[in-house]
Amino acid sequence: MKYLGLAYFTPEKFAAMTPEEVKSLVSQCPALDEKMRATGKLLVSASLGDLDTWKTLRTRSGKTLVTDGPYTESKEVVGGLFIIEADSHEEALRIAAMHPAATLGEQGEWAVELIPLDFYLAP
Repeated sequence: MKYLGLAYFTPEKFAAMTPEEVKSLVSQCPALDEKMRATGKLLVSASLGDLDTWKTLRTRSGKTLVTDGPYTESKEVVGGLFIIEADSHEEALRIAAMHPAATLGEQGEWAVELIPLDFYLAP
């Protein structure tokens, strides 16, 4: 089964960190990312672009409108994503727990949401 992991963060908390704190936190991420890759179960991993560049498309009166920013307004936003393929839900949880947002997240209020996928590849 495939699972989507969404890595959330709280921009205000991250912005309140000193540059040294951010550097220290971010410097720990590559080793954790490598630990996830080493499982052989990681299919996709990506950090998402700066929130200032996000666009939302929605239909209104039969026309597609484009607006700035994330679709939803919330305290937390998605900062990254990953897809893993696991043999069980327990294995998926074990692998997702290796993600930096699940391991280092307390200071920046990071979190990971793990979602089972009904997945297919278009021909």
